[in-house]
Amino acid sequence: MDPIMPATKRPRSRRSGQSITIQSVADHAGVSPMTVSHVLNGTKSVRESTKAAVLQSVEVLGYVPNAAARSLASARSPRIGIVYRNAQNAFLSAMLVGALNAAARAGAQIIIRKCDDLAAASAVEAVGALVRSGATAILLAPPYNEMLSGNPAIAALGVPMAALACGRALEDMDVVGIDERAAACDMTLHLLDRGYRRVGFVMGAATHSASKARFEGYGAALAQRGLALDPALVAPGDFTFESGLSAGAALLDLPQPPDAIFASNDDMAAGVILAAHRRGLRIPQDVAIAGFDDAPIAVKIWPPLTTIRQHVDVMAAQATDWLVERHRDSDAALPPRAHWHGYELVMREST
Repeated sequence: MDPIMPATKRPRSRRSGQSITIQSVADHAGVSPMTVSHVLNGTKSVRESTKAAVLQSVEVLGYVPNAAARSLASARSPRIGIVYRNAQNAFLSAMLVGALNAAARAGAQIIIRKCDDLAAASAVEAVGALVRSGATAILLAPPYNEMLSGNPAIAALGVPMAALACGRALEDMDVVGIDERAAACDMTLHLLDRGYRRVGFVMGAATHSASKARFEGYGAALAQRGLALDPALVAPGDFTFESGLSAGAALLDLPQPPDAIFASNDDMAAGVILAAHRRGLRIPQDVAIAGFDDAPIAVKIWPPLTTIRQHVDVMAAQATDWLVERHRDSDAALPPRAHWHGYELVMREST
């Protein structure tokens, strides 16, 4: 089938033909420019009714595709933008591995941009710069996903977004993560069921909903075993090694220190372990220590860390697949999706 309707149907001047764009056709047919491109170039199967509407609009408007533009459109692959802050972060490394693997399978590209601080304005600028650089979709890690959800400037960019490791569903982004609350509850129950009764907890960054969910899971486990939550056993943290070291020192120096400490991620748990070593404490005989994520550091410290394993690379791959799908079928108007992957409690010598 010749996708371009005969020009003899409606006489027009060269000037008027040139003024009609693919956006004009899309507006007239009530579809997206990408759908018009798929119809004219045969790059994706389109419903017959949609195809008919597009071809009718082409005829009515007298649209003549530019050969060079059509060539560029057919060669255009999805470009997934990722904003990052700390290049040394194990979570980012796993996220990039998963996104790159999925992008390679789909013929997509990954482009990244650094954001030096956690201010919403800076994050908006970073995402905007990615879109201006050609990103057709954005994959957001915490805390940028929740920080930017509902932001009018982000919505105005008009590209699909996906949130990774978000503790809750979002109204304007696809979400891929785990049940943070249930995972933290399971870890706390593991400690309690091994006989520990004064279980301390190191909070995560307040900007992450996962921090709240993990704390709720910790409290739920205590309640299940008939134990009251003691605020003195809860220390602040921000997911960094240094904050774990400070939190560990504060908890271990209490008049009645905990006999186990559950940190909201592995970096902080490693800091707690160092604080225990500095005090000459044996792990786990004097104090058991657990973390969350199963980052590479979990098996590089002594003793190796009991932790919750979440498959960040697998989650990032699924989020990337969803973004590619939205790019290639932008007329589908799918509602935001959320999927919670499984997790594992990995027991090692630290408990």
